[in-house]
Amino acid sequence: MAVHTSGQSVAKAAEPDRARGRRRDSARGPLRRALSTHWYAWTMVAPVVIVIGVIIGYPLVRGIYLSLTNANERNVERSIGVNHLPATYEFVGLDNYADALTGGQFLGTLGWTLVWTVSCVAVTFGLGLALANILNRRIAGRSVYRMMLVLPWAVPGFVSVFAWRFLYNEDNGLLNKFLAGGGIDALPWLNDPTWAKVSVIAVNVWLGVPFMMVALLGGLQSIPGELYEAAEMDGASAWQRFRHITMPGLRSVSTTVVLLSTIWTFNMFPVIFLLTRGGPGEATQILVTQAYKFSFEISPRDFAQSSTWGVLILVLLMVFAAIYQRVLRKQGETW
Repeated sequence: MAVHTSGQSVAKAAEPDRARGRRRDSARGPLRRALSTHWYAWTMVAPVVIVIGVIIGYPLVRGIYLSLTNANERNVERSIGVNHLPATYEFVGLDNYADALTGGQFLGTLGWTLVWTVSCVAVTFGLGLALANILNRRIAGRSVYRMMLVLPWAVPGFVSVFAWRFLYNEDNGLLNKFLAGGGIDALPWLNDPTWAKVSVIAVNVWLGVPFMMVALLGGLQSIPGELYEAAEMDGASAWQRFRHITMPGLRSVSTTVVLLSTIWTFNMFPVIFLLTRGGPGEATQILVTQAYKFSFEISPRDFAQSSTWGVLILVLLMVFAAIYQRVLRKQGETW
């Protein structure tokens, strides 16, 4: 009886210690618990995080800071021969953002950038889906067709753009020579604002279709064939099978590739810069090429305005990604 009583007293005395231990564990927080539990994983990841922070974090913070100043080529810190000139730019707050958002240049460029992005993504997705459906069937020479369709993806982007620039040449381009053979006058592919917009969209679609096709083809091959067989036995037409089996089966893949394609196209600098340099005039200038122009082409180079446009591009893409994710969640999808 005495032993039992002493055991109960020891247990009661130990209860406050356990309670204090639980409070200490809860006070440590989830981050500290994760660090103590998975310290080895954090140690392995730390070098990558540090490198990314230096490569991306510092330029981002520096860009945000410059966007709040009036920094340009004439007032930044620089050296001329043996003379060192200190920075003389000033903090101007949100004036650069107000000027960009209330001026016509940013809104006009944003309008064309949205048209460019939506057009490229829509056409690329449609062609990629059509080609993926064709290559998912058992046809003769399917491997050869796949290799040929992936070829634009394998060629470096700048090489492809220069090849298209040669094709679009108004005087000696192959496209106009082909039209001349049919009695059609030469078209100013890159010298007319409307045709220039059509031309850059066509080149970007040509570059983007292979990625879209490969991604969607992988999604098609993951759909069980039994579903199509059962639907066919029930008398479902080809359109009904596509609508009720193929598209729902591709939903997780298509949401991801559409998001990636939108971000890539929105910031597609090489096609615009190498093909038209934003011309003729400013007809094909998108936000990212205009930001580049502020920093490297105009005089004096306007680093503040370029940084402002860069930050606005980042904010627009973040807002789009947030809205996109929210729409997917409402549809029952996870991303």
